[in-house]
Amino acid sequence: MVQITLPDGSQRDFASSVTVAEVAASIGTGLAKAALAGKVDGKVVDTSFVIDKNSTLAIITAKDADGLEVIRHSTAHLLAYAVKELFPDAQVTIGPVIEHGFFYDFSYKRPFTLEDLAAIEKKMNALAALDEPVVRRVLPRDEAVAYFKALGEHYKAEIIGSIPAGEDVSLYREGKFEDLCRGPHVPSTGKLKHFKLMKVAGAYWRGDHKNEMLQRIYGTAWATKDDLQQHLTMLEEAEKRDHRKLGRELDLFHIDEHSPGTVFWHPKGWTLWQQVEQYMRQVYRDNGYQEVKGPQILDKGLWEKTGHWDKYRENMFVTESEKRDYALKPMNCPGHILIFKQGIKSYRDLPLRFGEFGQCHRNEPTGGLHGIMRVRAFTQDDGHIFCTEEQIQSEVVAFTTLLQKVYKDFGFTKIIYKLSTRPDKRIGSEESWDRAENALAEGLRASGCDFDYLPGEGAFYGPKIEYTLKDAIGRPWQCGTIQVDPNLPERLEAEFVGEDGARHRPIMLHRAIVGSLERFIGILIEETAGALPSWLAPVQVKVLNITDAQAEYAQNVAKTLQNQGFRVELDLRNEKITYKIREHSMQKVPYLLVIGDKEMVSGAVAVRARGGQDLGVMSVDEFMQKLSADVSCKSSI
Repeated sequence: MVQITLPDGSQRDFASSVTVAEVAASIGTGLAKAALAGKVDGKVVDTSFVIDKNSTLAIITAKDADGLEVIRHSTAHLLAYAVKELFPDAQVTIGPVIEHGFFYDFSYKRPFTLEDLAAIEKKMNALAALDEPVVRRVLPRDEAVAYFKALGEHYKAEIIGSIPAGEDVSLYREGKFEDLCRGPHVPSTGKLKHFKLMKVAGAYWRGDHKNEMLQRIYGTAWATKDDLQQHLTMLEEAEKRDHRKLGRELDLFHIDEHSPGTVFWHPKGWTLWQQVEQYMRQVYRDNGYQEVKGPQILDKGLWEKTGHWDKYRENMFVTESEKRDYALKPMNCPGHILIFKQGIKSYRDLPLRFGEFGQCHRNEPTGGLHGIMRVRAFTQDDGHIFCTEEQIQSEVVAFTTLLQKVYKDFGFTKIIYKLSTRPDKRIGSEESWDRAENALAEGLRASGCDFDYLPGEGAFYGPKIEYTLKDAIGRPWQCGTIQVDPNLPERLEAEFVGEDGARHRPIMLHRAIVGSLERFIGILIEETAGALPSWLAPVQVKVLNITDAQAEYAQNVAKTLQNQGFRVELDLRNEKITYKIREHSMQKVPYLLVIGDKEMVSGAVAVRARGGQDLGVMSVDEFMQKLSADVSCKSSI
């Protein structure tokens, strides 16, 4: 007798062992047809999985997150099947699920073309329409190696050969194609209906640049046609908003081969940067942070004490002087502890909040660089709070409130809160972890935030909160964080004098709101599609004359606005006014002031707002009041 407990608590008894598919059929034909997999005692398995003991079971369909994972995993195999049908000489390697889809790496004698992608996708649809069953079998490792070598699949044989001797491996077959995989997979290819191949890129075998360059085909797969179309529409919109494209068009920055992974800021881009930095600097001043500045290069001995030299060395840029080894700092925290240690600190000094716009360098692999979103040299709005354990909760409340205001000022109102808890490998007592995790959770609750737990995702030294904002097209960006760290103050021997007169270690809270300024500016550009709000726009106003007769008056208007602190540029070129308006509209300038004879005589300006809005004629003072209101309330046109 096997007893199955379903998610609603009901139970079903079976006389003997039973498959997931058979349980689904016993519940109803609709569920049996929709079943993609099962979750037995918390583990996702094929519908052919045999349950031979009392177990809990959830039938997984396309409506479930696990079901979407199974669809994407199976679609990667369908891709490999199609490639082998069309290009028999191609060798298959690996094909994992990634966010929103999957990829599969192939070794082939020539590059795949866009025409090849279209043919492969067509073949995938044809194979899916055959609705061939996906069947699992198990082979001993050595037998599996011999099997794939006989097929000429040397990469697959190498993968299996790296598995410990004596172990069994699972294979999945659909039609003529069989692949190594742990599974699970959909029961048949007919379940795979809504997918699209996206692009081809290069990828080194096993991620090592010394190995052969393979061809990586990316695809996306979804549960429904509407979900697929929504994703493709979002990608189209994201392409229009790509900060690299807008950075060129709006003359904000460029990335140069002479210094890969670093940003060359142009005058307009640096103006934008300054607006963000100066705003955050005011946030520091208004909220009890003392701004500090640490050196760029620190001795190897410090990085050995912190543990970075052993665990992070390959990501650090190092240098040498007078037979001493140094590293460019990849983070600011050790420097802040060295500042904290200068002079005796008392419990009365805590919480002590340091903030720094600290430039950091990390030796990111070239393949991982992406515009200004992922670079090798970046500046953080980095802050560290030195406090007692009892002060953690109140600091979390204050920080969360501050972060919410900052995000709102930048136009982000949707925030996702996640609390990462203790990992398996960690330091510290269970009691200290309990207190730290509880302080973070209670801080979020006191701030009125709904949050999810991320079990096991905390750092080895302490739990953390991640603050993720959602942009205008629904993409998540994890920017903010606050992390509890008793470890680094211990390693670098930071201490304060307690109320009892004894020496104590402070707790260090690592915190960031926007994170990397480069990345955050990239997010802002994509969020606004380059149409930055007036308070951030590099050029807030363009003053345009219609003929040379208004040139002097236009100059006086521009000067008046500039004297009030507005960012204004003149366009006195001998061009048609329609041409000027069109050109500066493409540059997404918030306001264009058009000046003809009537405006000059009346001492006024004709105002056009971004988006083609004609706001009519108004005095210069009226316009300045309007612009001042826009800037002060952070409004966007």
